[in-house]
Amino acid sequence: MLTIRGAGSGRRFCDGLSRRDFLVIGGLSWGAGGLSLAGLWRAEQAQAAPAPGDKVPRHKSVINIFLAGGPPHQDLWDLKTEAPSEIRGEFKPIQTSVPGIQICEVFPLLAQRIDSCAIIRSVVGCELAHDAVQCMTGWPASSLRSIGGRPSLGAAVARVQGPTDPAVPPFVGLTAKTQHPPWADPGQPGFLGPAHGAFRPDGPDLDNMLLKDLSLERLADRRTLLSSVDRLRRDADASGIMAGMDAFGQRAFDVLSGSRLLGALDLTKEDPATRAAYGDGKPYQWQYDGAPTANEHLLMARRLVEAGVRVVSLSYGRWDSHGDNFATVRDHGGKLDQCLSALIDDLKMRGMLDDVAVVVWGEFGRTPKINAAGGRDHWPQVSSAVLIGGGLRTGQVIGATNRLGEHATDRPVHMQEIMATLYHTLGIRTAETTLTDPSGRPQYLVEKLPIGELIGTRSG
Repeated sequence: MLTIRGAGSGRRFCDGLSRRDFLVIGGLSWGAGGLSLAGLWRAEQAQAAPAPGDKVPRHKSVINIFLAGGPPHQDLWDLKTEAPSEIRGEFKPIQTSVPGIQICEVFPLLAQRIDSCAIIRSVVGCELAHDAVQCMTGWPASSLRSIGGRPSLGAAVARVQGPTDPAVPPFVGLTAKTQHPPWADPGQPGFLGPAHGAFRPDGPDLDNMLLKDLSLERLADRRTLLSSVDRLRRDADASGIMAGMDAFGQRAFDVLSGSRLLGALDLTKEDPATRAAYGDGKPYQWQYDGAPTANEHLLMARRLVEAGVRVVSLSYGRWDSHGDNFATVRDHGGKLDQCLSALIDDLKMRGMLDDVAVVVWGEFGRTPKINAAGGRDHWPQVSSAVLIGGGLRTGQVIGATNRLGEHATDRPVHMQEIMATLYHTLGIRTAETTLTDPSGRPQYLVEKLPIGELIGTRSG
């Protein structure tokens, strides 16, 4: 925890900071290795966040919902009714609002909104690894590891497009802490360095976001202090890890001097009826070493993109169902049905659905055959994903698997194609855009093109 002394009576340091008045900063961290921020709330007395009805500049955003653990594709979006019982499982399909498209019975609300969704049943290119890397970057973890790794979608967007507002970070990670840390990865900055990492407002620390008796005109003191801390830490780190701290200092000051981000994170300002529509996802069950089914994270994601954030990533539930697969899906699926449907309605009501692309996916699929513990094991051969909004051509299914759900038989869709599509919704052309790595070489964001069926460039 860092105490900053401000104006007031009492002896001052040589930099003009007083011993009496103080600001406590701690808790909220911005990026890997970044300066810790916390406590920032009463600045809203001087600078209010936009009211729900206020118009804000339009921008494109992505909400990346990672279903950590590998969700069972054949129990969610690709039911196999003609397969033997040891593969088919317990669930029945239900008809959706689009004729011919059926999904699992645990999604009755989403079934009514499937015209806003595109279901991809033939996702390929997954590695057998229990982490979020491919869902955050499109690349395997080994790619460019020697120079820091591939930047995540959020980090790349932060570098290419920057913030929409100086007081709002372009990239926010809402991934909850997990006992299996790779499932809590919001997306790393990779070779871009920590200055482009995710802003992470860790849950309990939100209670400490109080900026007591401090006016905005005194924020200049903090700029001086942040600059001093930056120089100190950089000089102390001969390896250069802190080289991004100059950027951190500027970004920290921008956040401290603004309340737009803080207002977005305060769910008490939300309409109670809207909060009720999302639900809270409790009680958290089948969580073990994974993420909670925190429905309110989806509501917070909507508030963040509305405030100006370009990319929000979050981890929802723990889908590694080696045992009790069907109980897990009934619990997690029913809760996801509620909050994801509420998000669609919320974005549509606010006129934001075409500007916000939502992706729902996991690191791989699960085995066709049900094991002796009533679970399904790891299956990287094929999986499914759902894309929502973003101005895409929704209300369709892309790809298919064989009768047993073992492999793609029609239109395999690589994970990088999905990532390229997300970049496309943000207005970034992956065929032309590169990032310069530490060796000076240009690196493409991904090697695949966007999904033509979703952006209108592919027939059939």
